[in-house]
Amino acid sequence: MNNNASMVDDLMQQLQGAPLQQLSRQLGIDPAQASQAVGAALPMMMGALGRNAAQPQGADSLFAALQNNHSGLDIGSVLGAVMGTGTSPQTDGAGILGHIFGGAQPRAEAGLGQATGIGNQTASQLMKMLAPIVMAYLAKRMFSGGQADPAQLGQALGQEQQQITQQAGIGGNLLGAVFDQDGDGQLGMSDLMSLGSKFLGGGR
Repeated sequence: MNNNASMVDDLMQQLQGAPLQQLSRQLGIDPAQASQAVGAALPMMMGALGRNAAQPQGADSLFAALQNNHSGLDIGSVLGAVMGTGTSPQTDGAGILGHIFGGAQPRAEAGLGQATGIGNQTASQLMKMLAPIVMAYLAKRMFSGGQADPAQLGQALGQEQQQITQQAGIGGNLLGAVFDQDGDGQLGMSDLMSLGSKFLGGGR
């Protein structure tokens, strides 16, 4: 694992090949579309985790969740479990997303669906599949080097969030839009239209 790479880039690299093929088949979209959607969803999710870890108790509760439910898991086995039936704390994508985004979850799904052209329902499915993978990845990243603590987790996610917001990628722009682009606390149609035109090559 390359600890110098950004977490998003590192995880994206680990999902290349068979995992992305599996995701695209499960979602019924082509691998190129799946790759673009995953490439937009991961920074948005990591950035939201960074926001959470910066809140009081946010890093503590995330650290506890990683330790209790996600440590020692392999991305491939988590992906297999996510594709299967039944949920556990390790594979409960909907529950994890609720913690990551709170009330902003519908805006996150709508933004991803519109910006990448896969639609809300597919975006929602994809994010539910990715959420347990992101958590397993974070747990592995935090605990593979020996002792870690909530402060280290908060610092790592804070740096990641900073990188994401500085890069003008879909995920970073979506992150800003989901947590309010125009200052009104809502992701409105004007926000989505400007996002859609940026990402789909519109001329606005």
